[in-house]
Amino acid sequence: MKKYLVRPGQRVKLAAFNPSDTRLVPDKEQAEKTFLGLQARLAALQEMLFAAHDRKVLIVLQGTDTSGKDGVIRHVAGSFNPQGIRVVSFRQPTSEELDHDFLWRVHSQVPGRGDIVVFNRSHYEDVLVVRVHELVPEAVWKKRYEQINAFERTLADSGTLILKFFLHIDKDEQRKRLDARLEDPTKRWKFNEGDLKERRLWKDYRRAYEDVLSKTSTAWAPWHIVPANHKWYRNYLVGAILVNALEGLRLKYPKRADL
Repeated sequence: MKKYLVRPGQRVKLAAFNPSDTRLVPDKEQAEKTFLGLQARLAALQEMLFAAHDRKVLIVLQGTDTSGKDGVIRHVAGSFNPQGIRVVSFRQPTSEELDHDFLWRVHSQVPGRGDIVVFNRSHYEDVLVVRVHELVPEAVWKKRYEQINAFERTLADSGTLILKFFLHIDKDEQRKRLDARLEDPTKRWKFNEGDLKERRLWKDYRRAYEDVLSKTSTAWAPWHIVPANHKWYRNYLVGAILVNALEGLRLKYPKRADL
């Protein structure tokens, strides 16, 4: 799993990462069978997390349009009991949110003890979309990398396990997925002409993501670059990384006070 981890201080060039990589489990059928076991293990670990009521888990999903954030939520996060997990998507800020610092709306959504929260897009939009579309001056968004690191350090110091996943697809795969949305009546509702406009900014987003991955992968909140051209491998890898991280917490069921 360490092959996909961005080390603190590592300078990331996405060209060095193959989005079609399947090195750990090259066989789709085998990966899908293994994934079933990972789903069962995730469910068991979540129950212990909830019962112990001590640690918290924040999962951050980022990636270009069609990279599979919803797919990860459906297949991987879907392994968890709905009572102990919450999915948050950060839309365009409201006028009230804009009156505060950019992390104000984020802090209220982080997990409490025993809970898992998934950010489908996140506070990183404020150094991605905001940067690419020049919504704030460069002097403003450049400060946000360290502000995000400090914010995540605060969460980690209060008992939050933070796992961040960049779902890495190439431009050809994105085109295929956008075409599929138009061709499939059951997926056509997902198609947005705005996706085509954003696609024209592919290189700008790529540079922005490289800076995010390079500047905000820390010991307390690491990034993983997940090859996502193959959906089955994406699901397997995210599931395996989550199981490994949760097992590292050494979770245990609490004892009854009267025993």
